Amino acid sequence: MFIIEFFRVREGDGAHATLDRVEHDTADLDDAKVRAQSLFDTLNMPQKPDALRIMDQDGDEVFFWSPKPHGR
Repeated sequence: MFIIEFFRVREGDGAHATLDRVEHDTADLDDAKVRAQSLFDTLNMPQKPDALRIMDQDGDEVFFWSPKPHGR
């Protein structure tokens, strides 16, 4: 099980504002990456996200992705 988190990144200090979280029930991280990136532009959120991250069942970040660099 993975949690996919979509967020905005504030310019200047890089603070994150979470827009949405989606659970994805798979044991395969590559499958979760494909799902996360496909949802990036299609999921109905209040704002367009700047980036996403995937966390494992323990809450540890296992993947970060953004279509543009954010100083990370």
